[in-house]
Amino acid sequence: MDAGILLSKKRLEMTGQENDTAQSEVQSNDEQEAETLEDANDVVDLEGELEPAEQADTDVESLKNQLDKEKELSQANKDLALRAQAEMDNLRKRTARDVESAHKYALEKFVNELLPIMDSLELGMSAAESAENVADLREGMDLTVKMFNTAMDKFNVKAVDPQGEKFNPEQHEAVSMQEIEGAESGSVVTVMQKGYELNGRLVRPAMVVVAK
Repeated sequence: MDAGILLSKKRLEMTGQENDTAQSEVQSNDEQEAETLEDANDVVDLEGELEPAEQADTDVESLKNQLDKEKELSQANKDLALRAQAEMDNLRKRTARDVESAHKYALEKFVNELLPIMDSLELGMSAAESAENVADLREGMDLTVKMFNTAMDKFNVKAVDPQGEKFNPEQHEAVSMQEIEGAESGSVVTVMQKGYELNGRLVRPAMVVVAK
């Protein structure tokens, strides 16, 4: 065989071996890179698995803190509600006592005004037993009546004395009707008993005689 052909064949065999070696090295490198990449992915996956766990612990701690704050706020609101209820109960009791006291002693001032009048009447009656002058007795009675009228005025008690006025069924009570010469029909000719108003409201109507 020609020497040139043998040399060419040998070169081809060597080139093939080199190619196989290079291919083998490339394949080995690819496998190593694949293993490295797989290891990196495993690390990333592991980190990904660890990160949510850590985040979950953080969320649980945050929820616990928030729950504690809500409990404190709830307790504070409960305390405020209890204090408000206690204050309302105390206010209700005080109001009930004040109303009861007002009912019991509503006339206290009025009674204090009447006591001097009662004293004056008793003194007048004592004086009447030994009185020789009727005029003095009458003067004492007039003074007592004035004191009584003053006390009534202080409490807005007004007398209803409709002598000569037109009969008013809302304030007057007709005892009888009489034909009286010169008197206008429907007018009050005689007041048999005065009426009284308290703060503008009729307490007792006046008893009158009305002209026909």
